[in-house]
Amino acid sequence: MPFYTCMQQHGMTISYGDNGAPHFVEKESPQFLPAQQACLSLLPPPSPVQAGPQELAAARKSSECMRGRGISWYPDPDPVTGEVQQKDGGTSEQWQALKRDHLDAYRACLPRPS
Repeated sequence: MPFYTCMQQHGMTISYGDNGAPHFVEKESPQFLPAQQACLSLLPPPSPVQAGPQELAAARKSSECMRGRGISWYPDPDPVTGEVQQKDGGTSEQWQALKRDHLDAYRACLPRPS
């Protein structure tokens, strides 16, 4: 896949899990986000999965919560999928620092899998 080739060209190492799915070893590396930014255009467009009304409401509430805790750049979720996309707000640096500098807001506002 061209995206993975591009990421490798930007110094990222691909590893394969037990299920055969690829993932990047250096996800926490400062070089990961710049590599991802350089290669994102090579990803095929995803097929949007429409979120239900409850998921959309929860996603909107999470975004409002993040902004209420001082992360003014945090974007609203996509009105169809309910997903928050990096391209919709904030800089690469802000996204990279989100968990490091705003872990309390991240934990309080964003749902975690059960």
